[in-house]
Amino acid sequence: MAKPNKKGPTQTVEVFCRQCKTLLYKYRKGGKGALVKCFKERIISDYTQRPCHCPNCQQLFARELIIQGVGAYKIISAKVYIK
Repeated sequence: MAKPNKKGPTQTVEVFCRQCKTLLYKYRKGGKGALVKCFKERIISDYTQRPCHCPNCQQLFARELIIQGVGAYKIISAKVYIK
């Protein structure tokens, strides 16, 4: 399968926990749709101590996967929102 674009998008979004409103990531997102997955190489700033868990409320907000041969987090959409 094809790997994600190496150059990556320029639009930056902030990913927040829906339960406690804590900032989780700053992420370079491509496209207009909802946030479905986060490729690890596109995360600019990671504010979590444990992967896929909110640092404040310890809620699981994603699952770690390999998508298109690259490490990624599959987002549980009801647990996060973006700005």
